Amino acid sequence: MNYHDLTIAQASQLLAKGELSSVELTKAMLERVATTEERVHAYITLTPELALEQAANADKMRAQGQAGPLTGVPAGVKDVLCTRGVATTCASRMLQNFTPPYSATLVRKLEAAGMVMLGKHNMDEFAMGSSTENSAFGPTSNPWDLRAVPGGSSGGSAASVAARSCFYAIGTDTGGSIRQPASHCGVVGLKPTYGRVSRLGLVAFASSLDQAGPITRSVADAATVLQVIAGHDPADSTSAPRPVPDYAAALRRGVKGLRLGVPKEYFVAGMDPQVEDAVRAAIATLEGLGAQVRPISLPHAEYSLAVYYIIAPAECSSNLARYDGVKYGLSIRPEGADLLEMYTATRSQGFGKEVIRRIMLGTYVLSAGYYDAYYNKASQVRTLLIEDFAAAFKEVDAIVTPVAPTPAFDKGQMTDDPMQMYLSDIFTLSCNLAGLPGMSLPCGFAQSGRPIGLQLMAPHFAEETLLAVGQAFQEATDFHARLAAI
Repeated sequence: MNYHDLTIAQASQLLAKGELSSVELTKAMLERVATTEERVHAYITLTPELALEQAANADKMRAQGQAGPLTGVPAGVKDVLCTRGVATTCASRMLQNFTPPYSATLVRKLEAAGMVMLGKHNMDEFAMGSSTENSAFGPTSNPWDLRAVPGGSSGGSAASVAARSCFYAIGTDTGGSIRQPASHCGVVGLKPTYGRVSRLGLVAFASSLDQAGPITRSVADAATVLQVIAGHDPADSTSAPRPVPDYAAALRRGVKGLRLGVPKEYFVAGMDPQVEDAVRAAIATLEGLGAQVRPISLPHAEYSLAVYYIIAPAECSSNLARYDGVKYGLSIRPEGADLLEMYTATRSQGFGKEVIRRIMLGTYVLSAGYYDAYYNKASQVRTLLIEDFAAAFKEVDAIVTPVAPTPAFDKGQMTDDPMQMYLSDIFTLSCNLAGLPGMSLPCGFAQSGRPIGLQLMAPHFAEETLLAVGQAFQEATDFHARLAAI
């Protein structure tokens, strides 16, 4: 049996029956990593010794009757989340040798549930990018077509799940960085409501937008992981003090009677017709399952891209000011240099081009004379966008759109055209600006064989609706069950 082809639910069932130990499963997954990594490069850091130690502990937990559905199931974590004693680089030279003294809250929750961590996944540097080509440690390839990007910034996480070199991954989503790579890699990516999952230990890019969530092979697996990582964290001031529902129960709800909105603003000129055809076919499938589909409008959605690329760089400029060569991380100190020269040398050598571009843009829009014209105006339009969604959700239970305007593009195709790269996130940005939960799930394939994703969005803290719709769709289709031939 190819254990790596199993879902979390299937692997957990074998473990529960005693047909397989976590140590055996982990060894099998480490062998899988060894056969795929040279071609995919999904990981920055591998932790085989830690994984086998955690697997042995998971087997002890199971023997003592303390096992849950994730106990002993190997996973990977995006390298933007702090892991105690394991390098956390953010795919940047700036943090190349940084080892955190603590773990992110969600990592500790997963460890308490018996996680086995195979390693840290590759990503765009400091989560800034849409293709995982901005990593200081080299790009990741798409398992469906090694010439293509896996998306970004959680490209390593999505590619690893698609390549079956882990059973699930934890990614982060600032403007679509879970959903877009999940779409390009033919897997499920769930961005929870802002505040549903603790951000403590998530290295900040844009603090009002960043949110961690699961990338899995099925909607049911996403529900299983979300059940563990969701919940209030008193140490995180942005964490919502709300009870966590039973996400597994939501999988059984179905879509009969649910009102699904299709915004006209998300079907734009220039979108690949194969994407539109696949998404409209998916909407028809949901309608056939009993959902009520109706057209809606989000009139300010067209400004999402402009608003995002003012607010996100502004927060990036503020957050990344801490990397100055003094406190931690890279420090370049030329002989005889003064403090300013040390700052300049450290930051110019430590950050990549895309990070520098966004820092400069953010510093500009926050500067005296431009704050009101740019940042303040963008914040006002963001409020209008939030109000658009609030009005829409009075009429519908969920919104259905494409994830990206095209399937995965070729590596190198957009590296010299940042505006084209930014446009690849045009359908996902508004979800972050409004703090809503969103999910990507596979809904078709282009003629090239590259996957196409369907995006679902719901009101704040309505992840159950996403899971219900996604599960119903996957029970009626087999797109999620198809495997990349790698």
